Amino acid sequence: MYSGGDMDKVRELQEAVLLLQSHSTLREPATVAGSTGNMIARAFPGNRFPTSCMHEFISPAAGSAAATDAFIGGLLHTFLPPGNFYLWVQQRNLVFTPAFTQFGIQPDKLIFVTVRNDREALWVMEEGLKCASLTAVIGEVRELGFTESRRLQLAAEKAGVTGFVHRHCPRTTNVTASVSRWQITPLPSFTEKGFPGLGFPRWNAQLLKARNGKPCHWDLEWTPGGFRSGSVPAAQPSVHWRKQQTG
Repeated sequence: MYSGGDMDKVRELQEAVLLLQSHSTLREPATVAGSTGNMIARAFPGNRFPTSCMHEFISPAAGSAAATDAFIGGLLHTFLPPGNFYLWVQQRNLVFTPAFTQFGIQPDKLIFVTVRNDREALWVMEEGLKCASLTAVIGEVRELGFTESRRLQLAAEKAGVTGFVHRHCPRTTNVTASVSRWQITPLPSFTEKGFPGLGFPRWNAQLLKARNGKPCHWDLEWTPGGFRSGSVPAAQPSVHWRKQQTG
């Protein structure tokens, strides 16, 4: 049996190992809004959402891509400090910027850079991650090799900027250096009985990989108070977050 002093030493050694593995969440305390935010954080080492590192999202279809954009907005609001700018690197102009106001992110805080291909996107993302005045960099690519992901991870660690790489319809879900891998699926929204209109956005969030953490999945809803979990009726319309493509 371990004594109290032995357990303290074990925790100190665990934190030292995590720091060596670039889990910067142990360097600064995270502010988490709501019990569901805490539930998400508990899937990671130290019960804190990792920052100053890369998170990877896989979207197999357009509907999933729209849901992923919205979910990333919720993560930005819940786990990252407000006030600074966010760099969004895109290959298609499909993000509906005003929708992010419900996450407390004003449109003038989002800087969009439109590129032609994955190569350009990865270069702009890496340069953005080197800029410590940014809160986060979100980049849309299709394919991401281990070498490219490692470069992004090192840049995020060095400057203390959190990165989100969103892979839309990748050919393979290969191994990368990202700290986490997610897949977000839209769920039907619903309204309170007797009230018209659309409900809050909802998702099934699958945490497929978490370095030194535990994979989990949740059904989540976004409300003015933050993430909320709960069961809802299954036959209600979904809320879509991206502009419809034309032509």
